[in-house]
Amino acid sequence: MGVTPALYTQVDLLQPVEMAFLRGSAVLYTHRAPGKLSVNEDSAAAIALAEDSGVLMVADGLGGPPSGEQASRLAVEIITRSVLDASPEQVTIREAILAGIESANQAICSLGSGAATTLALIEFQGNSIRSYHVGDSMILVTGQRGRIKFQSIPHSPVGYAVEAGLLDEDEAVHHEDRNLVSNVLGSTEMRIDMGPMLELAPRDTVVIASDGLNDNMYAEEIVDSVRAGTLLHAVTELASRCTRRMEALVEGQPSHPDDLSIIAYRTSPKRSRSQVG
Repeated sequence: MGVTPALYTQVDLLQPVEMAFLRGSAVLYTHRAPGKLSVNEDSAAAIALAEDSGVLMVADGLGGPPSGEQASRLAVEIITRSVLDASPEQVTIREAILAGIESANQAICSLGSGAATTLALIEFQGNSIRSYHVGDSMILVTGQRGRIKFQSIPHSPVGYAVEAGLLDEDEAVHHEDRNLVSNVLGSTEMRIDMGPMLELAPRDTVVIASDGLNDNMYAEEIVDSVRAGTLLHAVTELASRCTRRMEALVEGQPSHPDDLSIIAYRTSPKRSRSQVG
């Protein structure tokens, strides 16, 4: 079966892109920070491997251009190649993803430039998903009523402090060390945080994003935007609100200019077969 993945590297989308993906639809947006003269250092990809299996991922390059853009691009390209080249009879998607992440880490380390990237990735198998992440890019799953069913823990001092109850979300989003990341691709000490299999209920929404989203919006705001209504409208609203906050500081609201990438996915009860490519 020929599969054409949707890869977005060094791209500024003027508006979110909606695509049929597996048993539902995905909406993707990526754009450099407002006023930034250098390229967008985020990369993103959507790969439908079969009618009910695939991968969505976002990588947030670190180290400044060209290192950051190169690292995030290598991550999505190498992982994409790993899952596409894997033989389903011999290698599971999980094994292909893990091998791809390890290969990407080695390739980025070999650059010798200090390049690094985060990674947030979701594996789809039927109605179930599994998360993989390295760094502080976000994965969030919410039900239609707004209950958060899964949220990744950022691999950062601030992220760990929030998880331990030492900081609340408001303190974290304004913390001076919020940009410090303690786990990245591009390090010999890189580790992969792999989550449990989670079954998606009808109308659950999955969000994968670089920290340009959760550094500019609170989790409750993100959930309120995506839990109901169309995905296209939800991602458009998220992108618009983040951009406005990046452009102008308003008291009581976070404002941290950064490249922004968002992928949102939701199962469609009306679509049983769909595929990117």
